[in-house]
Amino acid sequence: MSKQAPNILEKIREDLNDFVGQEINLRANRGRKKVFEITGVLEQTYPKVFVVSFRERQVERRVSYSYADLLTKTVEISVGDTPIGVRATG
Repeated sequence: MSKQAPNILEKIREDLNDFVGQEINLRANRGRKKVFEITGVLEQTYPKVFVVSFRERQVERRVSYSYADLLTKTVEISVGDTPIGVRATG
């Protein structure tokens, strides 16, 4: 395994840290042409995952994804029209 991969994931995490507490748009591919899209708040970043909170039908919910999900584009997040979490990868 390349030693570069953990560095890329760390750069993605550092990029997301700038947006903790801000409203973001999240789009996640759930397979079989199912896409999950929400507007929520980037609540926290942890060493391996990040957490987004949002309201759905009057209920506060949280979802977490790994930084590798951003790297593989399974999950895309943006602030307005600006993608975040992918700048470190090119």
